[in-house]
Amino acid sequence: MSDALDRLVHLLDLEPIEVNIFRGTQPDEERQRVFGGQVAAQALMAAGRTVTHGDVHSLHSYFLRPGDPAIPILYEVDRIRDGRSFTTRRVVAIQHGEAIFNLEASFHVEEEGPEHQIPMPEVPDPETVPTLTERLEQWKDQLSSWYDRPHPIDQRYIGTIPWSSRVEDPDPRQRLWLRADGRLGDDPLLHACVTAYASDLSLYDTIVRPHEVHWDESKFMGASLDHCMWFHHRFRADDWLLYDTESPIAGGARGLARGFFFERSGRLVVSVAQEGLARVLGRPSPSG
Repeated sequence: MSDALDRLVHLLDLEPIEVNIFRGTQPDEERQRVFGGQVAAQALMAAGRTVTHGDVHSLHSYFLRPGDPAIPILYEVDRIRDGRSFTTRRVVAIQHGEAIFNLEASFHVEEEGPEHQIPMPEVPDPETVPTLTERLEQWKDQLSSWYDRPHPIDQRYIGTIPWSSRVEDPDPRQRLWLRADGRLGDDPLLHACVTAYASDLSLYDTIVRPHEVHWDESKFMGASLDHCMWFHHRFRADDWLLYDTESPIAGGARGLARGFFFERSGRLVVSVAQEGLARVLGRPSPSG
């Protein structure tokens, strides 16, 4: 396991401080706000820590306020229902006495039923695709410490990378191979949480990919508004997964993105959907 992945696993190892209450630590990094994938992954882990049977099969969440990266996050779990087949949990993430994020997760005992799925796109093998570090080397001076920092998820973009392709390739779709940078344990909940973290790394970029967006805080405001996932089968987050994403629509200062995780075998294991804020500043807008 790489040091970066070890730190991510440590972030997901929440501290129980009371019945149904957990505390999550923060990474030792300079950030303006907490990364949304981190909050979602920690909240899912908090929910899973209170479940005795079944695997997570879905989560639905809303980002309410920017998280403060300087203090821990408290996760309060509401044990809504414990059934024989389905278990439901609600989690609220709290900082400074206010909710910054909420999540509902459902867990399901494995059952047999009809099966079908869409086919996996034909793409190059991950070993033939350059690493993200190699792709971003030309911008390493601008990226400064972010470029030099080890990352827990190995990401390999197929085709043009989203930050440089808006004129060359305006299609609101992107595909990349990704996996945890090292071997994880066998706990299915850990693999689901690591994938929840990874799913938020690039999904929003699909929304703004076709547009000339200037990431100047005085000109543009972008943020995840909600995040939903459906886990169809058990899988390993430390094996290569193809993340096939697209944005079917953007408008009204919001955009929708959806994505699918495929194993190398072609099996669809996770589906994702997210709405993001895409607000051009300097234009009249309602309060909020």
